[in-house]
Amino acid sequence: MGKTYGFFNEVLGSRMSELIHIDHADGLTRSYSAATNWGGLVFPCGQVPYQEDGSVPVGIKLQTIQCLENLSAALAHANSSIHNLLQVTVFLSDQKDFDEYDSAWREFFGTSKLPPRTTVFVSGFRGEKRIEISSIATKKGN
Repeated sequence: MGKTYGFFNEVLGSRMSELIHIDHADGLTRSYSAATNWGGLVFPCGQVPYQEDGSVPVGIKLQTIQCLENLSAALAHANSSIHNLLQVTVFLSDQKDFDEYDSAWREFFGTSKLPPRTTVFVSGFRGEKRIEISSIATKKGN
């Protein structure tokens, strides 16, 4: 094994990971964990705009806010918060939604402490979903 790989195996192998599970109000069992804590980092699963009853709000603004509220809840379960976000990747299904999504984003976060963000336009969301948010954060106190 090369020197670089040996270093990463040594560092990565010494860290403990913890899977975070959330009981959802709809009672459905998910085929994934809500997040993984690894060292001082939190890796939440992709957040889609499902409300507690399993429905999806209408319109990109409400879907963006719902995704961010879901992300906030997942991070809280993993001892983190939206203020600890290191990187966010947002997947949108329609370029025409960008301005309204960006407005909802700024409304949610305010004008300061906006996390680094990449927006990617994709196709193939199931149902009425028009957005998904993926992120990496630090745990509180790191």
